[in-house]
Amino acid sequence: MSQHAPSRGRLVEVVVPVYNEARVLVSSVTRLHDYLSGTFPYSFRVTIADNASTDGTWELARGLAERLPHVRAVRLERKGRGRALRHVWRDSDADVVAYMDVDLSTGLEAFLPLVAPLLSGHSDVAIGTRLSRGASVVRGPKRELISRAYNLLLRLALGAGFSDAQCGFKAVRAEVAQALLPAVRDEEWFFDTELLLLAEHHGLRIHEVPVDWVDDPDSRVDILRTALADLRGVARVGRTLLRDPAVPRFALVGALSTVAHLGLFLLLGLVLPAVAANALALLVTAVGNTAANRRFTFGVRGAAGAVRHQLEGGVAFLIGLGVSSGSLALLHAVAPGPGRAVELAVVVAANALATLVRFLLLRGWVFHAGRPARAVRPEAGRADGPVRVLNTDIR
Repeated sequence: MSQHAPSRGRLVEVVVPVYNEARVLVSSVTRLHDYLSGTFPYSFRVTIADNASTDGTWELARGLAERLPHVRAVRLERKGRGRALRHVWRDSDADVVAYMDVDLSTGLEAFLPLVAPLLSGHSDVAIGTRLSRGASVVRGPKRELISRAYNLLLRLALGAGFSDAQCGFKAVRAEVAQALLPAVRDEEWFFDTELLLLAEHHGLRIHEVPVDWVDDPDSRVDILRTALADLRGVARVGRTLLRDPAVPRFALVGALSTVAHLGLFLLLGLVLPAVAANALALLVTAVGNTAANRRFTFGVRGAAGAVRHQLEGGVAFLIGLGVSSGSLALLHAVAPGPGRAVELAVVVAANALATLVRFLLLRGWVFHAGRPARAVRPEAGRADGPVRVLNTDIR
């Protein structure tokens, strides 16, 4: 195969983490090396990172490193994809560090579009996505459901703006990786997600590339074990919401809205049935709550998108109405004629649950940073310029 003349002074390092992959290692790495040699316009290095394999993978990796000019092999004595990526990325002399799964499920033609925005300085992180328009995916319904549910959870619970956290096809500017790595705690499959959440938290630009992706039916990933580990990682990262400036702002707006809601509920309850009084009080305060959160919690300025925000905020209103009114209806069905104090206690408890749901919807959908008509706070991080990451350890 003819060699494509590389651009001098630009080096991309592609890490292929492996554990007991003797079956596909030689064919996959040879294919990757030949493809990059023939089409990639930059200097490259393929690093096979062996995670304590026991099936002959390491011997094959060393053989490939001896035979192919742009391939090297490193071995770690402990398992963990995140551990392997950390080990190589941390000490890399490349301009951009990347990784892809050894099964090459992702079409290689997406690799140049993946790294080009990083080499140009346009973006800081780039990911392949199987969940956006333009992607072509062949996989079973079980994996499809798990993937979409996981990414929806990240969006709603943590406000993630990227569409696909799990695609094994990512790249990072080396200086960004080296700045973020000390704060990434996970050493296994959640490593990617945690890195992306940190990057987004600090205002770094994440570029997404729709990819062609074909599921490997002989994948060695333990889906259940990986899913549980990812959920633990989400819960750990979710605790950082308590340190998010949006939380106290939302709590203050919510407290004032709750007081207003309860006051209206008590006042309207003098002339209306409890369920009707609650619905009307919730409707009035929901409009004010959405407007206040728009301005003070999420920093959205101007009239652009205001109507849409109110309409989408109405979805959260309907959920809150269903929770609180349903609770009141259930109370009256179980204990007819409850006292006003009991009704008030039920409304408070139901409103607390509705408030949590409302915050997740506002953060992950209505005022999501990736949507239009969203002004950025002046104090938010910038994507350009030197990368500075301080006190980012997510515990």
